[in-house]
Parts: sequence; structure tokens; C-alpha cells
Amino acid sequence: MTDRLQALMAERILLLDGAMGTMIQRHQLQEADYRGTRFADWPSDLKGNNDLLVLTQPEIIRGIHEDYLAAGCDIIETNTFNGTRVSMSDYGMEDYVPEINIAATRLAREACDKYSTADKPRFVAGVLGPTSRTLSISPDVNDPGFRNITFDELVEQYQEATQALIQGGADILLIETIFDTLNAKAAIFAIERYFTANPDVARLPIMISGTITDASGRTLSGQTTEAFYHSVRHARPLSIGLNCALGPDLLRQYVEELSRVAECEVSVHPNAGLPNEFGEYDLTADEMAEQVGEWAHSGFLNIIGGCCGSTPEHIAAIAAVVDGVAPRQRPVLPKACRLSGLEPLIISADSLFVNIGERANVTGSAKFKRLILNEEYEAALDVCRAQVENGAQIVDVNMDEGMLDGEAAMVRFLNLIASEPDIARVPLMIDSSKWPIIEAGLRCSQGKPIVNSISLKEGEEKFREQALLCRQYGAAIIVMAFDETGQADTQARKNEICTRAYRLLVDELDYPAEDIIFDPNIFAVATGIEEHNNYGVDFIEATREIKQTLPHAMISGGVSNVSFSFRGNNPVLEAIHAVFLYHAI
Repeated sequence: MTDRLQALMAERILLLDGAMGTMIQRHQLQEADYRGTRFADWPSDLKGNNDLLVLTQPEIIRGIHEDYLAAGCDIIETNTFNGTRVSMSDYGMEDYVPEINIAATRLAREACDKYSTADKPRFVAGVLGPTSRTLSISPDVNDPGFRNITFDELVEQYQEATQALIQGGADILLIETIFDTLNAKAAIFAIERYFTANPDVARLPIMISGTITDASGRTLSGQTTEAFYHSVRHARPLSIGLNCALGPDLLRQYVEELSRVAECEVSVHPNAGLPNEFGEYDLTADEMAEQVGEWAHSGFLNIIGGCCGSTPEHIAAIAAVVDGVAPRQRPVLPKACRLSGLEPLIISADSLFVNIGERANVTGSAKFKRLILNEEYEAALDVCRAQVENGAQIVDVNMDEGMLDGEAAMVRFLNLIASEPDIARVPLMIDSSKWPIIEAGLRCSQGKPIVNSISLKEGEEKFREQALLCRQYGAAIIVMAFDETGQADTQARKNEICTRAYRLLVDELDYPAEDIIFDPNIFAVATGIEEHNNYGVDFIEATREIKQTLPHAMISGGVSNVSFSFRGNNPVLEAIHAVFLYHAI
């Protein structure tokens, strides 16, 4: 399916449908219409539960789909924006989620099959909406570290919805209207887990669409457009896009930015302007078509549709202005480690070194350890804030302490960091010798973090398992030069272990080479013990060989919180060409 859609997008700009809610409002449905016969005695109000209409008013929903198809749409979205248990809990209808998703997809499938031709096939996009909860934002203004849903709970709900959408006949899975990127990462994780658990089911392409909420150019949870892309590119989506919140005039600059950075196709479905004082949208079909037509001629688009306020009339007008316009060409970008907090961080071949703040570490800082053990989290946040103010480009967080519940402390602290934009703007390094603590941290990071670290110490099976999870969570990884027989202390051992890990990651697991950071172990060189005299040279020579033989992988280095750079004027160190550095501040 992915190949088929990409072939079509190479030929022309595809059309997505418009607003479902706007069209439902035209029918002026009342409480009894939402209930139908089946739910006539439901104990709570059901008006407004638009997803339920696939069961109680299927002809209306089918008719809306067909109106959009008649307007020229190539892709139809299922009426499942709230098709998760947490969203349906507002109506007490959690147990109907599978049935609603299946029914909605079948309605869209029937409509698409009716309109499909050999020259113009039609596709069903199974919608996974943002839900009514957020993983990165506290609902309690008095407790910024509180969350009313967990990553695991959201994954479970998205997986249930995914299964039903596939069962109903979806061609595409569309994660849309993302205002909290961590919710989207949970949806991506759920989709991956579903297909891993069901290897006989054909994988469907994924479309991802975020929401820039206002003129700040950020999502509700604070990410810039490029940071959002870095956070979800591990899904290898068919398309990445923007929808909702803004009209085409205000959205244009962010569409242009996304078009510049996205290595996949770009989709956009904006609102028909901003709502007026009555909550209605005033941008006419011709006005909207004129604005998005300029996007098409500027080379920004592969898929275009409409969101709130748009109608089949808007889609027909858009279809006319993009007809015959060449689709966007994907940019050819250099290999680079693309990280993100609220803002992007790119480590490329042209980078010098990266400063990592290592003071939020209970094993390396007595002050930070005391603050965490005493639950003085505000003061602990000040430690991170000072590091970023002093130039840290990444913040390392470690909670490995015997007197501490490391998982709980990691979750609490990262949730608090998420509410501090002056800290959260930089990527995180989730640091632990205990995998459960690392995984707890990954479930709290809406950006693209670095895991510090994994190794072959427990053998290849455990290494593969942890590496695959890091990939599914969307993280870069530090790999220690450590295997089943111990830590590498010679040049030969460093190269042997790093090469073995690289081959497993890149050749077998398809891990992006640019997201692999090797720590070849630099030991103290001034011990006075003769066999230690070559430690420094071994590290340098191993680093040189790794950079020459393991393309795009990076190197981290540091000892006892001492800072050093591989890119200074020393010609020996310059030859190493290491582009990543532990630089403690």
C-alpha cells in the first residue's frame, strides 16, 4: 500500500477530505437523533458524540463520505476522532470503542469502494485522534508533575483502536490533530506493537499530523514544527503534516518549514480560517483554494485537504486549483542525528562538540542526590536550569540510587521538566544502568532523547530487545564498549565490540546509523600502573577506526567529569573526527 500511495504522490497532489463535524452540524441533529433506537434509554446525554453516529445514523455518515468523494477526494478519514476509551468515557461508552471503530471504517470503505476507479483509486484513512488527555501537560495547575493518564494506558487504548480500524478495512492509519507529541509517540508505539504481535497482518502506512495552536508556532505542549518532526520521524511515516487550529494564512510559514525538513511526504488540512464570535468559519471555498493553491505552486504539498469549517465545496475548489500542479519533491538531507526537546538539535558532520549537562545525576552530584532524596524538586530543577543557561545543549538525568525508587523519581522529575520550557527546550539524555528506569524515562519524553546506555554485557538477545524498544520509543542510543566478557580496555577490544554492535543495529535491526553513539571507554591514564600507560592512545586509535569503518556513528568521551574536545587544533585529535562529546558543565 505504501508503494502504491507513493507512486500516486509522485504523479500528483492527493486530496484529503474536509471536516466531518462541520458537515454533521448541517443536519442539526438533536439528542434523540444521537441516541437512535438502540440507545434510547442511555443514562447520560449523547448529543455531541459524533463517533456514535456510525451506529445510530450510518446513512448520514456514509452520505458525508460520498459528498467528499464526489468533490474529488482521494483519501477519506474515518469518523473515529474520539474512538478511544478515554475519550468515550465522557459518555460512559468505553465498551463500544471496538464496534464504533469497525463500523466507522466499514462505512468509509463502502463509500471509497463505490467511487474507486482504475484511474482514481480511493483510500480509507483510519483516524487515531489526540484523546481528551495529555501525557506532557498536567491537568492540575497546582501540581505540574501530575498526569491523569499514563503512557502505557494510552498505548493500550490506541492499540485497541488500531486493531479495530484494520479489521474494518483501513488502508492508512492517520494519527492526527496532535497537540501533545507524547500522545502521538504512544500511538506510534501502539501501532508498532500491534504489527509486531500480528506478523501475518500487512503493515499499513502511517500518516501523522500535528497542530500548531497559535501564532507562537508551537504545539500546545510547546514544540516547534521541526522539533515535532524530529520526535516522530522514527515512525517512518508515509507523510507528516499539520492540521486544525489555524487557517491557511497563519499556517503557511509552518507548512513551508515542514516542507523544508521532512524526508517524507507532506500533508496539510487547515481550518477554513479562524472561528468568528459564533464559532463559525467564514473563509469561503474560493478564498481557501486561492491560499492553498499558492502553497501547491510553491512546492510545499503532497496531500491537501481541509479541517474545521471546510466542506465538500471547499475541497472541490481546492481540487480545481491543484489540478496539474507538480507535487512537492522530497529534499535530500545529509545524514545527521536529529534530536529534540521543545526545540530541535541537529548533530551533523559539521558540528563541533555537544555540551551535555551532567549535574542532574544522583550518582555524580552529592547536591543533586540530596535534593532528590529530600524531594526538593524545585531546587533540583534549578540545577538543570542553570546548566542550560550555561550552555548545555542536552540535559542528562540519572536516578540510580539505592535509597531511591528510581523509576518513580525519573517519572516525577521528567514530568516536572516538561512544565519548564527553559529546561525542556533542549533534548534529554535518559541515563541509568537499569533498563526499567530508562524505559520509565522514555515514556515521559515527548521529544527525541538519547538513551545512556545499552551494551552487549547481557548478550545479544537482551541487546536486541532493548535496541528495538529504543527505536520504537524514538530515541538515539549510546552503546558502551562492553560485552559478555567485560569492558573493553584495548584498541582491539573497543573496535571488536563496537563493530559487532553496529552490525547488529544497522544490518539486522535497521537502526539509523546516525542515531548510534559509541562510548569506547576512556580510562584514567595517570595511575602509575604500567599496563595502563596506553589507555589514552588506545581510545584515540579506536575512535579513529570507528569513525572510518562504521559510517555515521558518533563517539562520546569523558572521564571523571573532565571536559575535552576532539575538534581542537591538536592535529592528532583533529584526525579522529569525533562529532559527539560528553562535555560536562
